[in-house]
Amino acid sequence: MAESSPGVAHRLEPLVTRVLAGNASPFTHTGTQSFVVGGDGAVAVIDPGPDDPAHLDAIMTAVAGRSVAAILCTHTHRDHSPGATPLASRTGAAIIGCAALTMDDAGPRADAAFDTGYRPDRVLHDGEAVAGDGWTLIAVATPGHTSNHLAFALPETGALFSGDHVMGWSTTIVSPPDGDMGDYMASLDKLLTREDRVYYPAHGDLIDNPRRLVRGMLGHRKQREGQIARAVERGVRTIPDMVAAMYGGLDPRLHGAAGRSVLAHLIDMERRGIVIAEDGAWRRS
Repeated sequence: MAESSPGVAHRLEPLVTRVLAGNASPFTHTGTQSFVVGGDGAVAVIDPGPDDPAHLDAIMTAVAGRSVAAILCTHTHRDHSPGATPLASRTGAAIIGCAALTMDDAGPRADAAFDTGYRPDRVLHDGEAVAGDGWTLIAVATPGHTSNHLAFALPETGALFSGDHVMGWSTTIVSPPDGDMGDYMASLDKLLTREDRVYYPAHGDLIDNPRRLVRGMLGHRKQREGQIARAVERGVRTIPDMVAAMYGGLDPRLHGAAGRSVLAHLIDMERRGIVIAEDGAWRRS
């Protein structure tokens, strides 16, 4: 699936059309991908993206005069959900999906901050569904990137809209205090039990061999945990020193993100009795 230009509707399969937002950045790749799901009847819109009139116009062009039955959000970072309210105003559709969540994060932000204005009309819990003309979207709880993150399964075609939990260009950010590495790993394990044909992520290309990618992502995170454990064993005590030791050649703009990932691993490792934090430093338990 080739990347399209912002604002251009790209039909991926008969029930799925993608619209790319013009919010490219080091943390969003080419931008947030919104999806219009449905055939000739009423449709759903997944992740309407930022509150950007040009992007909302592009979504409405992709809707092409059909009614919008539901607006669904995978989570409430500001590159995903702020477009929901203005899109609901234009279409009369209900905002459905993840729970509202806002949180202050004192650390360096590694991704978009939370959307404080998100107000869902209906919250979907794991296994609950919303349906329309020839389509069904089933919530798959996938906490980790955020505690309120949902993916949405489309059983009619075997597709899964994976949001930021599994992306098509990079591993996702797991940034405490809301991001939780233990939950993230458990959510990846959960996806391995499924038989989805394809993932449509919110950032990056489609994933046409999803279970292989998920296994690779689990392996990558376990390797990173091993690196952290060995660094602590060698006497590397602080997160900046761990980042310097493990992320050679990393763009300095991404050091904050790397540090948040290392912190997420350390918190999870502390919970499991592998390391201990003392006065801002870390050691083996």
